[in-house]
Amino acid sequence: MIQYAHFFYDYFRDLGLTRVTSKYLNMLVLLVLTLIFILILDLLVRKVLRLISAKIASRTKSNFDDLLITNRVPRNIAHIPALYIAIKSIPLVFNDFANLHLLFEKCMQVAGIVLGLWIVRSLLNTLKNYFKTLPSLRDKPIDSYIQVFMIFAWIVGAGLAMAVLVGGDSLWKFITGFGAATAIILLIFKDTILGFVASIQVSINDMVRIGDWITFEKFGADGDVIEINLATVKVQNFDNTITTIPTYALISDSFKNWRGMTNSDGRRIKRHMLIKQTSIKYLNNEDIERLKQIEIISTYLSTMQDKINNFNTSHGIDKSSLINGRNMTNIGVFRKFIQTYLEQHSAINNNMLLMARQLQPTSQGVPLEIYCFSKDKRWESYEYVMSDLFDHFLAAVPYFDLELFELPSNSTFK
Repeated sequence: MIQYAHFFYDYFRDLGLTRVTSKYLNMLVLLVLTLIFILILDLLVRKVLRLISAKIASRTKSNFDDLLITNRVPRNIAHIPALYIAIKSIPLVFNDFANLHLLFEKCMQVAGIVLGLWIVRSLLNTLKNYFKTLPSLRDKPIDSYIQVFMIFAWIVGAGLAMAVLVGGDSLWKFITGFGAATAIILLIFKDTILGFVASIQVSINDMVRIGDWITFEKFGADGDVIEINLATVKVQNFDNTITTIPTYALISDSFKNWRGMTNSDGRRIKRHMLIKQTSIKYLNNEDIERLKQIEIISTYLSTMQDKINNFNTSHGIDKSSLINGRNMTNIGVFRKFIQTYLEQHSAINNNMLLMARQLQPTSQGVPLEIYCFSKDKRWESYEYVMSDLFDHFLAAVPYFDLELFELPSNSTFK
């Protein structure tokens, strides 16, 4: 090709132009022709690759090749022939201009590095989108991994570009001086570095996955994780707002992940009623006979009544006063009623912990807590089951001659 370097030079000399003018005009004409040829070649190669890739994608069952087209991998690869021709044509166009020859050669080499980075980026984006379609990787922080690889690629690309522009010896001096500014760089990129370390720890320890329900009170987050990347974690709250949490906050602060609950066999119901202490009493025989009308505790009352009577008789207990000997209480029978009702309820998991317990008395009464697990863990179903249970228990309180505590209101005084 070098023999054509002065193709137009002789023509301009024949026209009577000076040697310098002929050299510049020769260079400009060759440059324009080369640019036109490169643009046409780039356009043709792009169209050919687009047609070929579209046909291949339409014939395959995998969606990987479709993602390659979506992320413009063939389009970026199509620039390679044009770039190659541009690099090879530099000696031809700038044959008489050594400085321009060196400058354009370095620029084309840097352009090649940038093009390589764009191809790597489009490939990594394709892999990211493809991995997200796989069930086994759908809940993994793929974005963080891809960002780490992309940062590494940009660092390598920047180093290669610097080596091209300043030369090997100058690059080594630059890197040596760069070490002195490490502290400043660490300060500037603190969040990125912390996010990088945190994303690795989050992934290794399996702390958060895409789709997990997390509660992070410090940031006001309460919802499902929709994205995990190098710097942030996005949570879609139940009111459809989006909360952005720094990734390193998952390591430095405490948050609640509900995955254990969703993977378990039930969702916990833990709620109490406040019973007025003055309404608690021993049950006499008339009270017991009346409560035997409640079917689910009828057998229990008969059995306990016989046991208590036998104990009191065998020990010669004076039952002229109810406080003597063993007795049943209305709150104790109510607890048994709750326990039995829960055991027979179809929405409660009997294989998990289930109890009705009495907590420490307070100034507002005696807390009677229901502790069990709903089989259905969906929020709306869970709330329905819990409300249905307490509707029944609250309505049953008066049948046991018990009263619920509530702060006085105008109707109370009336």
